[in-house]
Amino acid sequence: SPAQQAALLQHKTRDLLVRQRTMQVNALRGHLAGFGIISAAGVAGLNQMITLLHAEQEMLPEPARKLFQEIVAHLRAPEQRIDDIEKQIVAEHRASSVSRRLAGIPGIGPITASAIVAAVPDASTFRSGRQFAAWLGLTPKSHSSGGKERQVGISKQGDSYLRCLLVLGATAVIRPARKENASRQWAAKLLEKKAARVVSVALANKTARIVWALLTTGNAYSARSA
Repeated sequence: SPAQQAALLQHKTRDLLVRQRTMQVNALRGHLAGFGIISAAGVAGLNQMITLLHAEQEMLPEPARKLFQEIVAHLRAPEQRIDDIEKQIVAEHRASSVSRRLAGIPGIGPITASAIVAAVPDASTFRSGRQFAAWLGLTPKSHSSGGKERQVGISKQGDSYLRCLLVLGATAVIRPARKENASRQWAAKLLEKKAARVVSVALANKTARIVWALLTTGNAYSARSA
């Protein structure tokens, strides 16, 4: 529907702004490193970079100082725009009963839930949860040779934005699973024999199947039944 298309546009615009911000932060960090000013990696190190830049600006040549100030000024604009879009998405999420039900699944927040509601108008078009996960590119590819069949990673087909959100959510779920209640949690058991990234993708696959079940049945998430 036009409303769902508008919701997807919000998500795509937010994703674009986040990627642009990341590019600008990486560029700023690299240029500062050229002058011997080192800061932490990731967007989390942005405040540290700006603090170091203000502290060391007297040591920088005038042309470099002006360019650094321009880069920092450009970084402020996407930050504010991202916050505004996220507030709109959260408000629409709270107004949707389906989106709120999906947010009850571990690893799914307002952003992911609202994106799924907008991108999947009718989950019954998929015959099973596995088909839904395959549409997201989260199912492993099979490779047969010499009568032996082995799985060689996920297909990465389908909606890359939803797949990324589900994997990021699964990664957030397994972090506490690695520290506490390791013997009781599904993800923690896999972590005993698999790499963390492999477990994140496997948990994202499992989450996608739960999403399909909730969308087709209209039920709320229950940890026991899941």
